[in-house]
Amino acid sequence: GKTNDMSRMKEQKSKLARSQDELCATELSRKCSGGYRTRRLLAGIFLLLILGSCRQESAGDTVLTRYGFRGETMGTVYSVLYYAEEEQADLKASIDSLLIAINEEVSNWDSTSTVSRFNQSEAGIDASEKIHFLINYDLARSAWEATDGAFEPTIMPLTNYYGFGYGPKELEGGIDTLLVTELMASMGMDAINREGNYLRKSKPSIQLDLGGSAKGYGVDAVADFLSELGLEAHYVEIGGEARGAGRKPEGPWTVGVNLPEEGAAFTDIVEVIPLENRSVATSGNYRNYYREGGQTFSHTINPKTGFPERNRLLSASVLAPDCGTADAFATACMVLGPDEAAELIESREELEGYFLIRGEDGELEVWTSVGMHLGSTE
Repeated sequence: GKTNDMSRMKEQKSKLARSQDELCATELSRKCSGGYRTRRLLAGIFLLLILGSCRQESAGDTVLTRYGFRGETMGTVYSVLYYAEEEQADLKASIDSLLIAINEEVSNWDSTSTVSRFNQSEAGIDASEKIHFLINYDLARSAWEATDGAFEPTIMPLTNYYGFGYGPKELEGGIDTLLVTELMASMGMDAINREGNYLRKSKPSIQLDLGGSAKGYGVDAVADFLSELGLEAHYVEIGGEARGAGRKPEGPWTVGVNLPEEGAAFTDIVEVIPLENRSVATSGNYRNYYREGGQTFSHTINPKTGFPERNRLLSASVLAPDCGTADAFATACMVLGPDEAAELIESREELEGYFLIRGEDGELEVWTSVGMHLGSTE
């Protein structure tokens, strides 16, 4: 249900101290970095706090040591933390290779990637053996259907027009509404059909943008890899999307929700969310935006109107069993606005939500789904 209880914010410092490791990792970069453009958001400053040394914890008769490392992928920073009896040799190199393979299939910033080849094609491509691309496509299509098009994987023409895509910004001297209408006509998941491993499109202008769920999928892929190695307690984050498996010896993994204000520091945390075999993605418009001609343009674009969406929903954190789903639904929530987004989250048993909303009086309001658990559960 809804709650306006802001007392949690007053407890922030103590929560931040109890969960310094994951908060620093996650708040390095948020979903709002928007796509795959390189943004080194305070990298190295916070992660030195958590990755500069290892820490031993006792779990029964077994002494577990916390290990961690970071790297770069998808134009942002990734972080991995895990507990084990000994450090895993060559783990970072294996994960880097996995993330490179994913990028080679789903990155719109790579002109030779599988998704770029599809976008450049006239009628589609054979995507046999391109498992990352096909899984991301299926995930994106499912989210598109579940959100009635609020999550729109073919929005790339508009993304490029407003300057948030891989192409040059086309917007100059104000919005050309006629051009926006034309660009919207070149969109539509109905124009794409999967036949086995062949992805066909009925309109040559159709372009897929899998960036709305790709970082979340990358988190899932890395987390699944760690599980296959027998590392039961681990935490993976890419660009602010995170997944926690198992528990740390001292309690659950946790992530922090950033204060949704332009200019807020990455350490300005308003809430702590525990993650135990769950994933979380947060979307908002308070970081990735620009101003031009007296207007503010945010990276959340409403596919139904063709214009950047600015509503009272400032930040949407969505929890799901997998991070790809959380990523896609967080994006959709920002398009829908607080009321419709809340209805969407409550209608799906596998999802939970935590929203920060601009109240009618300008004050920050909080909405949480019925099953949402907040704060430290240690």
